[in-house]
Amino acid sequence: MHEKDLEQLYEPVSSLYGVGPAMAKSLERLAGSRLLDLLFHIPTGVSFRREITSLKEARVGDIVTFKARVMKHQSVAGTRGGGRQPYRVYCCLDENMLSLVFFHGKSTYLKQQLPENQMAVISGKLEMYKGQWQITHPDHVGPLETLREWVGYSPSYPLTQTLTQKALQRILYAVFRKTPVLPEWLGAQTLKWHPQWAGWKDSILRVHTPKTEVDLLPNHPFRERLAYDELLANQIALQLVRAFNRRQGGEAKHAQSDLYERGLKAIPFELTGDQKVVLEEIRSDLAANHCMNRLLQGDVGSGKTIVAFLAALIPLENGFQTAIMAPTEILARQHYQTLRPFAESLGLTIEILTGKDKKSNKTKIYKASAAGEIQIIIGTHALIQEEMTFKNLGFVVIDEQHRFGVDQRLRLSQKGVHVDCLSMTATPIPRTLMLASYGDLDTSQLREKPAGRLPIQTSTVSSARLIEVVEGIKRTVSQGDKVYWVCPLVEESEKIDLAAAKSRYEFMEQHLPGQVGLIHGKLKPKEKEAVMKLFTQGILTVLVATTVIEVGVDVHEATVMVIEHAERFGLAQLHQLRGRVGRGTKQGHCILLYEAESSEASLSRLAIMRQTNDGFDIAEEDWKIRGGGELLGLKQSGLPNFKFVDWHLHQSLLREAVLEAERLVEEDPLLDATPKGRAAQNLLYLFDKEETVRYLKA
Repeated sequence: MHEKDLEQLYEPVSSLYGVGPAMAKSLERLAGSRLLDLLFHIPTGVSFRREITSLKEARVGDIVTFKARVMKHQSVAGTRGGGRQPYRVYCCLDENMLSLVFFHGKSTYLKQQLPENQMAVISGKLEMYKGQWQITHPDHVGPLETLREWVGYSPSYPLTQTLTQKALQRILYAVFRKTPVLPEWLGAQTLKWHPQWAGWKDSILRVHTPKTEVDLLPNHPFRERLAYDELLANQIALQLVRAFNRRQGGEAKHAQSDLYERGLKAIPFELTGDQKVVLEEIRSDLAANHCMNRLLQGDVGSGKTIVAFLAALIPLENGFQTAIMAPTEILARQHYQTLRPFAESLGLTIEILTGKDKKSNKTKIYKASAAGEIQIIIGTHALIQEEMTFKNLGFVVIDEQHRFGVDQRLRLSQKGVHVDCLSMTATPIPRTLMLASYGDLDTSQLREKPAGRLPIQTSTVSSARLIEVVEGIKRTVSQGDKVYWVCPLVEESEKIDLAAAKSRYEFMEQHLPGQVGLIHGKLKPKEKEAVMKLFTQGILTVLVATTVIEVGVDVHEATVMVIEHAERFGLAQLHQLRGRVGRGTKQGHCILLYEAESSEASLSRLAIMRQTNDGFDIAEEDWKIRGGGELLGLKQSGLPNFKFVDWHLHQSLLREAVLEAERLVEEDPLLDATPKGRAAQNLLYLFDKEETVRYLKA
């Protein structure tokens, strides 16, 4: 369903002439395994290669290209400073002699490239050694027909240690020759708005052949066109998925008994306005004749879990099973402990399944689930294992959904037929990233906090005042409250001078003997559970931890969160950690400990934490500071990893791409009825969206 010529770009890099196994591995590490990956590996700098006809025109340090006659090769035996003498090739340019110097040069190869008494093209940086002109390791030597390729502006690329600019540029020229001209996929209106844009092939080739540094800027027309293509490919894929989900149909689920109403009465608190609105949105989705695919963004402590439970009651009373998947065992057990009393009071069977469970327990749950005896199952990745089956799975909740790959989310929803899916995240997603990555989902937000919650008071404190902080914690625990102390590392590192959880635990134990616990990712699940139980029961009053407690810990008596080396954390993560305290009716406090030599940017980031408790505002600020690349760990989350897009400069292009994609998919739902639709198939192929359309359905 794409241009046949385009398939050439999907050939392996090893298919190129002169690329052996070692070179292929270097190219794969640098950019990827396909020619297309090399094409999308764009330069970051530019230099100018001037053609000269005489050395009188040149100065030391100039990067030049010239035609010269090869006079003789000289391989000198002996040593120089304990090593071999370099291999030299003497050339004549305008009656002036110049030597080409090769350390560890291979004479067979050099004699083949530079035959004596023949003219050759040479390009490189001019040097002067003992009054003689020379070029050490020229960037290029070759026949006369290669002159054009080595005159003028030359791009500079990011490299690996084993690759040179010369080798990469030679390979890229071969890729350029295989790059096809493709039918235009942009609409007439888009081209009218951007008359300075060239076609796709011209744009990609011009990005690789910059004339000045300005040509490399993200807002240059050639780069801008490619950024728009990338955004458009992503948006078309999202719109296709949305259209696919609508066409697939589903099974309408209406409240058929009083289970939902009894569930509302079982909740011992009044739902917030936001919770009521979101529940109505979900009820409307469930009643429709297509599968629900909704993302619920809820700020820390906004009550997402209870919304998911109440929503599940409608599929449950229609005879469907519900699965709730969480990324960690701590979070899964937290959900189980929270929801079990409500489920049992309504006469529902609820179980938990994790990868660490005993084989006998797993087998028991597998059988019960397959027989339909379990109505609600909460678990980790164990839920997507092949052995786990359902009699009639109809509702899936994915918690902290960005912690799962798209394929994992898809595998769970495919364990039933016409499964309605509710994805949840406690990390508010910035508007731009939302539009770019979740255009196939309906979205809801929970911004209100439950009644009685007080805004957490946040303060920044220099680590030089550590003892003062410890004294304050002693007063806090003496009043019956509990404290979290978060450190970024588990053990001391010689390379990175950060406080480690183990040493901080030992330090705090000296001040509060018998009252301090330690929890980190290297502990076994049972060990973590035992420590958390002691902390919950009040036997331990201070919990020293790594960021393993970022999500899924709900201890109402915890009122103080200390975050050490806070300047090293991102805003979103700081906000998540802060949300672990103040979950009861008492005032919560967050102390951000920072190093005195922290950068101004780090301190300004901490100032934002002092100014607001709103996770959505914080997400926007985090986006401005860090961009999209690392905000949610995109490579780990299955979110698109853009190559040409600069989020600070291309947001207006995203809005245009959304509208164009909507128009295109509406006019040509299968991209096969119009020239633009068929051309758009090439675009999807270029940006690997043909395969991801299938995965995006998760």
